Amino acid sequence: MFIKKIILAVLLFLPSLAQAQGGVPLPNPLEAESIPELAGQMIKGLLGVTGAIALFMLVWGGIVWMTSGGNSNRVEQGKNTILWAILGIVIIFMSYIILNFVFDLIGGNA
Repeated sequence: MFIKKIILAVLLFLPSLAQAQGGVPLPNPLEAESIPELAGQMIKGLLGVTGAIALFMLVWGGIVWMTSGGNSNRVEQGKNTILWAILGIVIIFMSYIILNFVFDLIGGNA
């Protein structure tokens, strides 16, 4: 058990020791230089995911509506899904605009 801890410690601190000796700089996988920039990237990613979900729901509502076969309940369900998906897309775009405005005010790159 003690040897496993030593091996783990060596593996964890070896990259930092190489960096301290003037080795090759480690790449920044986040590509963000500051906290506001990182927050902006995370918010853009979340807005992208929610936008993709809203687009999927828009397509799903169309499929439900087109395959309803005249069933009024399914037609209404498809219309409601499309309506709420469009509303969701509008809210996502509005939140993106508001967040960009706020980040411009505080000086971060969103």
